[in-house]
Amino acid sequence: MSAGTPDGLRDRLRRSRVDERQGWHVNPVGGPAPAESGTAASAHAFKAKLQARILDEIAERGLFGASDDDVAEAVRDFGQDLLTEEALPLNELERDRLLSELVDETLGLGPLAPLMADPAVTDVLVNAPDVVFVERFGRLEPSNVRFHDDDHLLRVIERIASGVGRRIDAASPMADLRLPDGSRVNATIPPASPDGPTLSIRRFGRRRLTTGELVEMGTLSAPVARFLEVAVRHRCNVLVSGGTGAGKSTLLGALTDSIGAGERVVTIEDTLELILEHRNWVRLEARPANVEGRGRITARSLVINSLRMRPDRVIVGEVRGAEALDMLQAMNTGHDGSLSTVHANAPRDALARLETMVLMAGIDLPSRAIREQIVSAIDLVIHVERSQDGVRRVSSVTELVGLEGGTPLLQEIFRFERRGLEQGRVVGQFGATGIVPRCVESLEQRGASVPKEWFRKEGATV
Repeated sequence: MSAGTPDGLRDRLRRSRVDERQGWHVNPVGGPAPAESGTAASAHAFKAKLQARILDEIAERGLFGASDDDVAEAVRDFGQDLLTEEALPLNELERDRLLSELVDETLGLGPLAPLMADPAVTDVLVNAPDVVFVERFGRLEPSNVRFHDDDHLLRVIERIASGVGRRIDAASPMADLRLPDGSRVNATIPPASPDGPTLSIRRFGRRRLTTGELVEMGTLSAPVARFLEVAVRHRCNVLVSGGTGAGKSTLLGALTDSIGAGERVVTIEDTLELILEHRNWVRLEARPANVEGRGRITARSLVINSLRMRPDRVIVGEVRGAEALDMLQAMNTGHDGSLSTVHANAPRDALARLETMVLMAGIDLPSRAIREQIVSAIDLVIHVERSQDGVRRVSSVTELVGLEGGTPLLQEIFRFERRGLEQGRVVGQFGATGIVPRCVESLEQRGASVPKEWFRKEGATV
């Protein structure tokens, strides 16, 4: 885990010193801070002095450019020495808690550190200093973690922003940020959020899930996984649609396993999120303008640039604007096998959104011409949903087969048929619709083996 530039770490450490002088305290293991005993009060009063000496020691050792792990080790080691030297009447639990708190505050996440250390937590949502929710196993639940007040929460947000060279203030009250572990962060402060600062953290796994693991988790069935693997390997253009938190990026990452090792892949994202295991892989990331209104890098400019990089595959992490036009043109001009995701409630809605986003490019194209581009470019739409039991599932795999009267024609190949709810868990089954997709012929021409049994509807003959 990188600590960023020396100046960035120095700024974070300076902010920690200011925080300690202001004397705030939160319980690092969650829950409201307990009533302070005389011993705990002494520890808290001593904390500002302890923090100042630790920061001086870090500066003296020249650790401003060190990794977070090295800084944390230094804080703990020197903190232990100081506690022994001062002979504070703290028991072992209180000493460990104090040292953990010093480490967390020095590195920037404060009371959120225990949540970020929990691998089951996928989302951390801070609505107010005393209102924190987390998502575990697909379900939101309240957390006992608390901030002292709005200023405390704001300082944590500022530390996160400074760690990636960004700033957030009244002039720029919203920011999309990234933590060193790749977690995606959105922060707002007044006047954008008039009730006070908010913080939303979307965490991502440290490794990419495979399609086999998604089958075991119930995200899709084995026949669906086999078909999608063949389709991606043999260069079908695939669009993954779904709502927020439905698992679009997770599925997209799993599908990239089917891309040949000898192919050159260029990924384009607003926030780096995808994890690929290809040696010939280039990541491009969009960037908002700085406080002076300069330095903006749009996803559209990155898509255009990627076409000059000799890619075999272009993967757009999420299409959400004018880059839709250039992505469709890339798919239609020799970059078969490209992948992307889009927010939508259904496969047909995904196509309608693509059409709208193409118009955002500012080019006055007739609706039929746009739809012809879409139908020609995209072979399959995979729709994913997060069910009420928290499980993310592929609800539909649909093929685009043409236009009729200006309307895109879709045929569903696989679907998840829901049967009910038992003990809070959705009961249903993945199944084929009995339709053999038209793309099978082109897949077989490219050397793929596609057994017709994959598409046999239960009780029917294909």
